[in-house]
Amino acid sequence: MLQKLGETVFRKRKWVLFIWVFLIVGFGFFALKLPTVLSGNGFEYQGEYKQTNSLLEKDFGQPKSSIILLFHHDKQIKDQEWIKFIEDTFNNIKGLNSIKITTMPFGHAEMMKDRYAYGILAFDKSSEDLGKEINWLRSKLKNKPGLTVTMTGEPVIVQDLNKASQEDLAKAEMIGLPIALFVLILAFGGVVAAAIPLIIGVVSILSTMGIVYFYSLSTHLSIFILNIVPMIGLALSIDFALLFINRFKEEINKNALNEAIQITVSTAGRSIIFSGLCVFIGLSGLLFIKIDIFQNVALGGMTVVFVSALTAITFLPALLSFMGHGINKFSLFRIKDTPSSFWHSFAMYVMKRPVLMTITALIILLAGLIPAREMNLKIPGIDSLPETYSSRIAYETFKDKFIPKEKVDEKKIMIVLQSRGKMLDTANLEKAFQLINKLKKDHLIHQVDSLFSVTKAKSASQLSQFLSYGNKQQLTPLLAYYVRDNKMMVETYLKTENSSQNRTWVRNWANKDLPLKTYFGGQIKFEQEIFDEIFNKAPYGLLLIFGTTFIILMAAFRSLLIPLKAILMNVLSLSCTFGIVVWVYQQGHFGMKPVDIALILPVFVFSLVFGLSMDYEVFLISRIQEFYLNTGDNSFATVSGLTYTSKIITSAAAIMIVVTGAFAFTGVMPVKQLGVGIATAIFIDASIVRMVLVPALMKLLGDWNWWFFGIKAKQKEKKPA
Repeated sequence: MLQKLGETVFRKRKWVLFIWVFLIVGFGFFALKLPTVLSGNGFEYQGEYKQTNSLLEKDFGQPKSSIILLFHHDKQIKDQEWIKFIEDTFNNIKGLNSIKITTMPFGHAEMMKDRYAYGILAFDKSSEDLGKEINWLRSKLKNKPGLTVTMTGEPVIVQDLNKASQEDLAKAEMIGLPIALFVLILAFGGVVAAAIPLIIGVVSILSTMGIVYFYSLSTHLSIFILNIVPMIGLALSIDFALLFINRFKEEINKNALNEAIQITVSTAGRSIIFSGLCVFIGLSGLLFIKIDIFQNVALGGMTVVFVSALTAITFLPALLSFMGHGINKFSLFRIKDTPSSFWHSFAMYVMKRPVLMTITALIILLAGLIPAREMNLKIPGIDSLPETYSSRIAYETFKDKFIPKEKVDEKKIMIVLQSRGKMLDTANLEKAFQLINKLKKDHLIHQVDSLFSVTKAKSASQLSQFLSYGNKQQLTPLLAYYVRDNKMMVETYLKTENSSQNRTWVRNWANKDLPLKTYFGGQIKFEQEIFDEIFNKAPYGLLLIFGTTFIILMAAFRSLLIPLKAILMNVLSLSCTFGIVVWVYQQGHFGMKPVDIALILPVFVFSLVFGLSMDYEVFLISRIQEFYLNTGDNSFATVSGLTYTSKIITSAAAIMIVVTGAFAFTGVMPVKQLGVGIATAIFIDASIVRMVLVPALMKLLGDWNWWFFGIKAKQKEKKPA
């Protein structure tokens, strides 16, 4: 089938290229529009947290989002000038009709402290929908000598994350692409052959990002997709092109152009399809996790894998059909893959010491995974932004100056109680009082703010009396804040910021049988639902990845041991990767400030790299299998396979490391950690695993590598290794 595809692409090469140019132009137009439809960090989940937020917005009038204006003045500024600056600032933004409520600091002593003050702009729009309003506000907010005003809050941070992500992408491309070109020149020895994989990479990314734009019509897309798709697409499509061009250069020297294309498509194309399937399946495991960012990366990643593979087996052979021997133009030096090459010598060295090589590789991998036991996972927050961004600086200042340490979001849980009748009925007040008392007695509770605490009522009946005979003017705003019809709001603060302990607390309380229907909200509840969704659903994704990968590799190589070894070695190398990332970031080595590991890292790195590393497994084992089927000599096949693929695997890995590792020099922390994680995993896999552990085990297991339900490859005349 693939040989037929190669023949068709060669005959219809003009049409194939024409169709691709049409697709590139069309999808490229929409790719440029993609950043305009991206927003948020992608941690959206349809759970109780969202229900509680909806109740707080609908019944208690809390805004969907709010922007904080943080004011500051120098010592020499007089009070009158300070007050006038704040008033003028709010007067300048009166033209923004979408503001629901404006809260100025005057008359609110808690909103003014030292030389700082803050105001709040409340909106009925979600954070992701305030792009135009934020840009308008930026144009209206003017600083004066000694007087500053800075915007912060979730909507501003979301927009700044979008901006930082785009800047990071441009920065990573500027670092990665020139180095990738240099590596390709070393691999092929010529400029033309080296430039083509980069062209294929750009084509794949543009086409994919254009397709992803249309996903925004039916689903919410996270800003991180702007980094993930190019990171995966560029690395993978260059990998595929590298493999394809390397095989084509071999065949064009021995066969006519049409035959070279057919053979390359049927051999390298087969490896590309199986490799693409493995990566595709690895990413599909993310679909089990019903959180926007995981769904986004799964859809975007699976799309770029499909497009990269399709480009490699259609667009690339059509392009090479026109170039022919021109692929060797502008050669700078000659590349040889002969029995006397370095790779042949290296393969022989490993094969002569299989036990020593296996033990050494396992010791290194096991030592690397030790720090992984201490991994602390965290949902990306404001600390994802580079420290230089004004919105981050302003928010951290606001939190430090105006939010008491015992009332930070990391300790706060919003609770909504719902009764069958009116909440202020005596029977329902009694139930609410019992529940709140139960909360207060919990050893992890620091404080509970409710209608009972603010009125200092010590029982439900006493509160009823206050409501019946108390000061109406004093009680009205309290009732308006805490009670709506059959609902009561309760603000609870825990004693500790230990996120794991707090998540356990809210999970246990949410499952308790309580006298009133209870909804839990706040950052702690949000984190608990996100963590639970990942840890509950990830095993299904792993089962899919392991099971399907095993079946695909078993079908590709007609072997039981090869897919089993591949899965076990991938798990071991990825565990080692997580240990190294923890050592670098969480433990603060190489001059890094200690930070927790982004929650997305282990899931994304595992799903992505598990599939990507199968590229190298397929590239290597496919070539070994070719030699084994021709000779029946496992040792000869392994050495020959290593000789002919080691250069390609190390070149592909080097490019993958450069492209993904370039994100280590960017500013958005989750993306930085992700780039380092992927680059580290690829380095370990391509060096220790693929170049040492695989051939050593192939030697130790001998012909049993190819055992398949009692069937072995037909023995042919053996050639000496």
